[in-house]
Amino acid sequence: MKANEIPEIMTPLRQDIIKLPEAIRTCSGIRIFGKKIKAIIYTTDIAIIRNTDADAVIAVYPFTPHPTITKSITEAADIPVFCGVGGGRTQGPRSAQMSLFAESQGAIGVVVNAPTPRETIAAIKETIDIPIIATITSVYTDVDEKIEAGASILNVSGGKETAEVVRVMRERYPDIPIIATGGPTDEGIIETIKAGANAITYTPPSNGELFSKKMEKYRLIEKEAAEQIDD
Repeated sequence: MKANEIPEIMTPLRQDIIKLPEAIRTCSGIRIFGKKIKAIIYTTDIAIIRNTDADAVIAVYPFTPHPTITKSITEAADIPVFCGVGGGRTQGPRSAQMSLFAESQGAIGVVVNAPTPRETIAAIKETIDIPIIATITSVYTDVDEKIEAGASILNVSGGKETAEVVRVMRERYPDIPIIATGGPTDEGIIETIKAGANAITYTPPSNGELFSKKMEKYRLIEKEAAEQIDD
């Protein structure tokens, strides 16, 4: 075995894990509480969270944050979790309380939405001792106020413009850690990393899409078995 070759252990029952693109591994990563994080899977599906090679999970969703959801995800996950705590419709004391609950359940960081006012970020900062990750959707986001209020990591989600937003953020804030969406292709991931992202989030196929592929495989096996009998 070569010196830099990594031994891998896998069993038949665990081989169908969701593997994140290898291109993500070329980024620098972000070290949080001693854990180096490069590849982050974006999902709230517990089955997917339990079956992935990602370094961490970012669990944000388009509903009002609820302790039951946070508890379920953090208990099921065997990797670090970044929990969404609102910032859009949910602000102020509730976001701060959700953040404290997330920390107490073992989350490694909390994520606030793009519209989160500085007062809410400041309230969260006073309440918890884990990183606040501020979501950035465009170059027009007032990042200064989010950092001044207590955000320590940027989470860039700019759609097709993500790489450009990352580039601008890196120029303005050369030392702040940046997480960003990389898109579905290696080219997009690499472009985002070159623009300055330290870690990449990846959106996996849905449970339905994964099951569809497995059902297709089962149908093919049955067809081949039937053809052998006919022969």
